[in-house]
Amino acid sequence: MYFKTIFKFNRLLLGLIFIPAINIYAQSADSLSSYNLGEITITATRNEKHLIDVGRSVSVITKDDLDQSVCLMPSELLSGQEGVLVTGSGQTPGSLQSIYMRGANNNQTVIMIDGLRITDPSSVENAIDLSELTIMNINRIEMIRGSHSTLYGSSAIGGVVNIITEKNKQPGLNFDALIRTGTFGAGTSDLTQNLSLNYTTSSGFYFGGHFFNSKINGMDATIDTVTSAETFKNRDKDNHTKTAFAGKVGFANSNWDVYATYTRTDQLTDIDNGAFKDDDNYTVDFKRNLFNYGGSYKFNDWLKFSFIGGYTDMNRRLENDSSVVDAAGTFDHSYSKGVYDGISISNEAQINFNTKGISTLVGAGYYIETMNIKSYYYSKSMWGIYESQSDLDTLDINSTIKNIFAYVDINGGLIDEYLSAFNLALGGRYNNHSTFGDKITYEINPSYKMASNTLLYLSYATGFNAPPLYRLFSPEQNYQSGISRGNENLKPEYSNSIEFGLKQSLSNNLSFTVSLFSTNVENNIDYVYLWDKNIPIDELGNDWSRDDYRGDTYINTGELQTKGIEFKIDASLSKNLFASANVSYIDGKLKYASSDLDGNITQENHVQLFANGAFLNNDVEKDGLVRRANTANLTLTYLPFDLLSLRLDVRYVGERDDIYYDSQLGPYGALGSKMVDAYTLFDISVGYKIFGNLSAVLRIENIFNKKYYEIMGYTTRGRSAYLNVRYSLHGF
Repeated sequence: MYFKTIFKFNRLLLGLIFIPAINIYAQSADSLSSYNLGEITITATRNEKHLIDVGRSVSVITKDDLDQSVCLMPSELLSGQEGVLVTGSGQTPGSLQSIYMRGANNNQTVIMIDGLRITDPSSVENAIDLSELTIMNINRIEMIRGSHSTLYGSSAIGGVVNIITEKNKQPGLNFDALIRTGTFGAGTSDLTQNLSLNYTTSSGFYFGGHFFNSKINGMDATIDTVTSAETFKNRDKDNHTKTAFAGKVGFANSNWDVYATYTRTDQLTDIDNGAFKDDDNYTVDFKRNLFNYGGSYKFNDWLKFSFIGGYTDMNRRLENDSSVVDAAGTFDHSYSKGVYDGISISNEAQINFNTKGISTLVGAGYYIETMNIKSYYYSKSMWGIYESQSDLDTLDINSTIKNIFAYVDINGGLIDEYLSAFNLALGGRYNNHSTFGDKITYEINPSYKMASNTLLYLSYATGFNAPPLYRLFSPEQNYQSGISRGNENLKPEYSNSIEFGLKQSLSNNLSFTVSLFSTNVENNIDYVYLWDKNIPIDELGNDWSRDDYRGDTYINTGELQTKGIEFKIDASLSKNLFASANVSYIDGKLKYASSDLDGNITQENHVQLFANGAFLNNDVEKDGLVRRANTANLTLTYLPFDLLSLRLDVRYVGERDDIYYDSQLGPYGALGSKMVDAYTLFDISVGYKIFGNLSAVLRIENIFNKKYYEIMGYTTRGRSAYLNVRYSLHGF
């Protein structure tokens, strides 16, 4: 079935490639406005290299892309890239946003700022919520798809996203002010300001200050399915405010490039109690301090030393106060609070050696994470007052990863000039984790330059994902078995990924890329329930006089398999008309082998997967992956004259499984799955340059007011209208 789909897909690609090509060769040789294979990337190889020469699937979102959109969060731009699905970006602002690259789990993609990995050590997954990020101070975003732990360590299974901030600009004062206002449904409003000030001297020193402020009156984040008129409702709309600022100082010339940045983010969001479950007094208050620094010194054309490092701490406070439960105004007299703290520290240094036909880098670094959770619960009822609290501070929960890595890119011309079209990149990384010990990852990446504008490549790469601190050390224990929720014997998830790709620039007016990939992730970590091994599975929970439950924990079980194909094409259809399109097809499955279970951890009890309710007394295989979908994106840009631009964006997301709590799956229930319908959204934008330094963009999203789900049970934005007004000065 998979190969049938690939065959049909290839026929589609041939049409997309050659039909436009007939028209494009008749046009003038204007360069592409949206994409250029001559773009230089750093993230893919940790060395400057043109996209056409990189034997991996790589994308670059440029400063122009950022300025021409009305997007305020990187997640909105990432959603339009091939191989990427971001859930939450179409919901009410402030909603949790998760990224799925090439079908990998949300915590299996590395998110970086200036090469520094950004995580949330106190969360269950240790994955950043993308809604935390803004476009403030961003110069470009580079993406690599597929396993890449050789260069970037833990979590680089689905891919790497590197957000690169602005540095020096034109000598003098540079100023940029953006105001956005808009609405995305009845009673909603969005008022946002983004200010940037940069002063750069002719000698290379620069100082930058950036400020972002957003106040949003949102929608009710959950869908109301209660139809009975007699049911009391106290539903509310979920608002969101965010303030962020950053300061950056640095120096850059032909040899030196050093910088230091401090960023502060504060956001307050109204949240609810789960799918379809509104809550009128539930908020999350999030704060992050980020201090990062880096530098490089270029000794000469062939030798360069560089380092990056940083410190970040975050605090997330969830607070749920009493709610009104009836028309008489009665409160439920309950209160809960959870405070989640996390810290990460990272430092890494590398040496680049480049000479004719060979480039090499060697590096080393360390990464430290700590976490703590405090919780408090209070309730008052006819039976009296109940209070409980916990604090994990005394456990001193932390982990450390030390690493050394090397990467070499060799041109065949070193052996013979007739082999100069061949390149071979090899890399390896040794990791030492304070809990699970040693792990080695590597990659092999041959490529063949068929012509100056054509690259054929193959990549085999491995990756790993260290278990999150919560899953390793959460101390809750079952009173009968003594089994704790945290499992210090967890092994890292380990991936191997193979990719075959082609990059082609047929002229200055047409380029395309296509890649086929397959990834296997072993030691997949799952949350499981444990049940008394002495009771048959079909009798569990049937006797109210006994307790069959033996606890919950995290274990390594199963294998995640994904495979797919991605295609992107960029074209100048005429002097004033530009097109960009991408299509992604993905297929996946989960395989669980009962023989892989660690009986020392489970005490040989029955193991039930919370993710789908299956008992692992036998091997289990589940086709399809939750919240992964086939996607397609199309952008058409028309420039009727210099001051005006018109743009159409079309996004298609295919049908996919989503999850919901099913009380029928075992004694305690588990997550069931249900198919969610496909949807297609149409957005239009009009940009106008009012005069030299003042411009405006009007954007209408979801113009047909399509009703759809990103996540089942949560609302998405209807027809939306936004107006951006920008004023810029450069080198004043």
